[in-house]
Amino acid sequence: MLLPRVLTALIGIPLVLYLVHAGGLAYGLFVTGISTLCCYEYALMLRLGGRPVQFASTVAFGALLAACAALGGPLALALAGGAALVVLVEMFAPVHSLDRAALTLFGALFAGWLPAHLALIRDLRPHGEAFALLVFAAVWAMDTAAYAAGRGFGRHALAPVLSPKKTWEGAAAGFLAAIAVSLGFQKFMLHEALTLPHALGIGALIGAMGQLSDLAESMIKRDAGVKDSGALLPGHGGVFDRFDSYFLCAPAVYYALGLR
Repeated sequence: MLLPRVLTALIGIPLVLYLVHAGGLAYGLFVTGISTLCCYEYALMLRLGGRPVQFASTVAFGALLAACAALGGPLALALAGGAALVVLVEMFAPVHSLDRAALTLFGALFAGWLPAHLALIRDLRPHGEAFALLVFAAVWAMDTAAYAAGRGFGRHALAPVLSPKKTWEGAAAGFLAAIAVSLGFQKFMLHEALTLPHALGIGALIGAMGQLSDLAESMIKRDAGVKDSGALLPGHGGVFDRFDSYFLCAPAVYYALGLR
């Protein structure tokens, strides 16, 4: 599994870096597409696990929310319209289910709206590109360090019920790696935008929320009874698997940067 994982990274990382640099419509479409695929895989996981979900509504509502964030649009109208759509679909279904409506709304918000904050981070002026690069680089470093440390000397399970292979040692390594990347960006790219304490806080936020986001995805997969969200990315599973760390991390960083 290592070779497909490496090959996917060799193609995917330069592509993401190019799109972050390009910004504008290209990056907005990229983020919207990622959020839409995450909603699709979320709905697919629930369906495979026998959980109730409005498949089409989840994907459409999540994509609409992501497009409002990434491409510009009336977010309040999208929220109201999407919620109304879910309720109306349920009202006219042969068998009504509040669980189905709730899981649909949750999926659209969690897998559609939350990762779309990656586009909002890129739009922060005048340092949006560097901020977005910081988030991607810190998450990549966090994931790599946590995986390597967990495999190498991890002994104490972090969340045995949700994700048995994750360890406290791996989590600590990932947390420190995210901080190190953030401090590096502050020194070489963002010294005018972030103070040292701010960079330390942003790194800690990424290191904590990124790993909690990963566990949240594990919770969904365990509840649905599936191992991977898909097979679109060789060696990485699905898009939901690859971008899970950003679901809670991206909104946290965006609003933290707004308060700096």
